[in-house]
Amino acid sequence: MSASFGARSIRRAASRCCSAFAASGSCSVIRARLLRAGTFRLSLIFAGLYLLSGLALFAVITWRTTRFETARISAFIVTEADSIAQGSPEEVTWAVRTQFSHRPRGIYHNTILSALFAADGRLIAGNLGVVPGDLPADGEAHAIVRPVVSGAADDDAIIAVARRLPDGRLLVLGRGVGVLVSLEKIIAGALIFGAIPVIALALGTGFWISRRVQRRVRGVTQAIERVMQGAVHERLPVAGDADDLDQVSAGVNRMLAAIERLLGEVQGISNDIAHDLRNPLARVRTMLERGRNKAATTEEMGAILDRAIAGLDHAQSIITALLRIGEIESGRRRAGFQVVDLTAVAELAAELYAPLAEENRIGFTFAADDGASIPVFGDRELLTEAVVNLLDNAIKYTPPGGEVRLEVAVTAAGPVVRVVDNGPGIPAQERANVLTRFYRLEKSRGIKGNGLGLSIVLAIIELHGFGISLADARPGCVFEIRCRTPAGVALHPGARSTTVPGPAGRTGTLLEAGV
Repeated sequence: MSASFGARSIRRAASRCCSAFAASGSCSVIRARLLRAGTFRLSLIFAGLYLLSGLALFAVITWRTTRFETARISAFIVTEADSIAQGSPEEVTWAVRTQFSHRPRGIYHNTILSALFAADGRLIAGNLGVVPGDLPADGEAHAIVRPVVSGAADDDAIIAVARRLPDGRLLVLGRGVGVLVSLEKIIAGALIFGAIPVIALALGTGFWISRRVQRRVRGVTQAIERVMQGAVHERLPVAGDADDLDQVSAGVNRMLAAIERLLGEVQGISNDIAHDLRNPLARVRTMLERGRNKAATTEEMGAILDRAIAGLDHAQSIITALLRIGEIESGRRRAGFQVVDLTAVAELAAELYAPLAEENRIGFTFAADDGASIPVFGDRELLTEAVVNLLDNAIKYTPPGGEVRLEVAVTAAGPVVRVVDNGPGIPAQERANVLTRFYRLEKSRGIKGNGLGLSIVLAIIELHGFGISLADARPGCVFEIRCRTPAGVALHPGARSTTVPGPAGRTGTLLEAGV
């Protein structure tokens, strides 16, 4: 029984020791964190600055008070000496012996020094044993080394005046200025009394703020750790105080949201690439296997190889388009921006695609203001590519007998490029998705394409800082690129109707014009 009791006692003692050690270790960690906390260090700095300012204030007040009291006492004893010296010899002796030496001490002086010496230095009356050797008889007040004065405090400093009377005697008056020491003590005590609660408040406030900030920083750190472990949906906590830490957390949260969106796009693109490349590559493999096993003639093998090459070309077009989007989104082309004529860009695109529209038996109209130049700031090749992609998309989805119209105009909001068709159009619920990568309408699956043409257009528009919108043309759809003019260039939209021949030989009317 005693052995088991001893074992339990040892375990309890060990547990208490470990708990105490853990508690002391935790306190040490907390103290170390507090000392490293910026807010607590600022509190210490504030307390130190307060102490320094208090010392400086004490020095200034003491200096000013000492000067004032010294001047006041000096003026007082000089006036008293002048007043006594005007009396007769008997009145002077009587004043020193009776009135002056027995005047009660006030708060302005502790020691009253008064003495009358004969011409040979013998004391006639007063409480001063000998004439101070460092006191000149010039009638002015001087600070002197403490003389032997009966009843004077040991710590009294003396301001005295010595005046030679007409009969040769020497009148000495003085006052102790120990009150200045008392004032210094009072001022110092007041400063200390005021400094203690201020410093305590500063340290306490710094401790509280530091603990609060540490808790928030700990929450931010934990959230960052979770993000680093793969939880990209995690966000940094925001307290709602709109302070510096909240602003940083909000900025990081926006960055995390953008990263999450980009990762989602990358994952989606990877899935789309895998999906879109899998079928062409599988078809190519199947065709090649079939050709190897079943092709009996060179012509049959050649036809199979042609179809395989077409499938590989489709896969290559997907990769090329993705690389093109990446190049545009990198922003490197922005360094080569310059003033570009938007009308010339649209004319070039119209010349390139008018033959294709005619080949597909689609009416094509290009409308612009009588050759007027519309300057915009950007990359000519990229802007041409954007317009060309919109035209290619419109011609591709417009059935034979339909119409495609390219317009360049200046509106009150700035220059615009419109591509209008009367094809099947885009349902309202799908318009928000047509500019995303690899998105294709279900009814367009049978039309050749990879779903990246409009994504390239969007990348170009965003690179230039322009806008793009999609509307219903009833029937068909309208893509509108909203451009911006260079700084310092003013364009004036008008309402003059101009009819111009299109590149395909057709004509169109545009109710937008220049001056």
